[in-house]
Amino acid sequence: MLIQDELLDVLVVGSGIGGLTSAALLQQQGFRTLVLEKNRFAGGSCSSFSRSGYTFDAGASVFYGFAEDGQSGTLNLHTKIFRKLGVKVQTVPDPVQIHYHLPEGLNLAACYDRGLFLDRLTAAFPHEREGIGKFYAELENVYDILSSLPAGSLEDIRHLLTVGSSFPMKTAALAIKTFQSMGKRARRHISDAALLHFIDIEAYSWALQDAVSTPLVNAGICLADRHHGGINYPLGGSGAIARGLVEGFERCGGEIRYGAEVSEILVENGSATGVRLADGSVIRARVVVSNATIWDTFNRLVDDERYRIPMDRFIEAPSWFQLYLGVNGALIPEGLNVHHVLVDDWSRYTDSGGTLYCSIPSLLDSSLAPPGRHTVHAFVTDRADDWAELERGSGEYLKRKDMFTRELIQRLESVMPGISGGCELTLSASPHTHKRYLNRHKGSYGPLLRPGQNILVKPQNTTPVKNLFATGDSTFPGQGVIAVTYSGISCASFIAARFGKPMEPLD
Repeated sequence: MLIQDELLDVLVVGSGIGGLTSAALLQQQGFRTLVLEKNRFAGGSCSSFSRSGYTFDAGASVFYGFAEDGQSGTLNLHTKIFRKLGVKVQTVPDPVQIHYHLPEGLNLAACYDRGLFLDRLTAAFPHEREGIGKFYAELENVYDILSSLPAGSLEDIRHLLTVGSSFPMKTAALAIKTFQSMGKRARRHISDAALLHFIDIEAYSWALQDAVSTPLVNAGICLADRHHGGINYPLGGSGAIARGLVEGFERCGGEIRYGAEVSEILVENGSATGVRLADGSVIRARVVVSNATIWDTFNRLVDDERYRIPMDRFIEAPSWFQLYLGVNGALIPEGLNVHHVLVDDWSRYTDSGGTLYCSIPSLLDSSLAPPGRHTVHAFVTDRADDWAELERGSGEYLKRKDMFTRELIQRLESVMPGISGGCELTLSASPHTHKRYLNRHKGSYGPLLRPGQNILVKPQNTTPVKNLFATGDSTFPGQGVIAVTYSGISCASFIAARFGKPMEPLD
């Protein structure tokens, strides 16, 4: 047990995947590290919870980074981290990343087999055969570059010099590609409007932005690595990832304190010196790492107007309305894929509720539901501002939740006929729920880049406050579990080098 009165090396605010990754790697590197978590569980939106025999993913359900190295270059960050920590997280491969159900009858499964995926796409758009080949070859090229380079901090000059000297051509090519847009590159090769809409939803399904607003570098990971490392689901649910990181962290001597809400990051003479908890107690450390959003960190936890983040610097991503359903297994059609995205109207797919996401992870892991039953997780974007006038738990609040629930279940009928009458357990979560449990500004998915902004404009791990660092989806490279994992590695690597205990690249 760490003693509060002693000066710690590192305090990590929040146990999201970025924070846990940083904490585990720093603790193993010899830094005395303490993680402070408001909730009674770790993982943030990458956690699981159970009700009436069903286990649900709180948020994330599509996972990269778990393949063996021989299958996927060096992007298998979860594989490498858990190997370094001596922890085993068992997974099961999913042959389909997402099954898309789109307007004008386009029904397409983005599968692990790259050749099969391209064949299906070409069959749907035969007149775009050449353009399809060229565009997806560009994504493959980005993946090839990224999979050759070791993960590390872009702010660590030594790391950049090492990578640049070891891989000069690939480093130069990647530097150029950071200025390129996925959508603009697609439009160089493709003109069919329906196909460009498909490429937009490919981007939107994980970036919450259309393809033009999505950096080509990010697309090279998410739309190319699915054909190399693939999609792998952790047995026991998404919370298995957080539990694995906590296990590795604690094995190395680290401590995570639950029910410890940070109310303030203490700054003295321009340098972070520790935190104040909601109960008034103070914990001091040489370094503070914030896993909170950029807005929560500098507009709430750091009490200094000089560091405030203007709300118009980035696009504020929406929150979510989520459904967690326990259903009779007879309602799940034979051969149904696990992950689905449904769009009814291209004119409103980016609006709140315009795109419906759905996953049935118990198809991969039967332990998530009672015998003969399945877990269904369905969700749409939503905004906290639309719920601002509704008091949580009030009649009007519950009425709106009920209305949203019935609407989403009805939309699921196209994938699972009869589900409207077959739900044995129904739970829902509004943006208020996200804000309350995840302690995030408006329950938001984090800051998004504006169209035309280079990906390197994303905040990095260092901040304007000395010895205050950041990790999570507010930092480079952005949203998604594999992205925040990278940010955690980058943060730990930079801190370790800064304080004289440089880390070796993950292998």
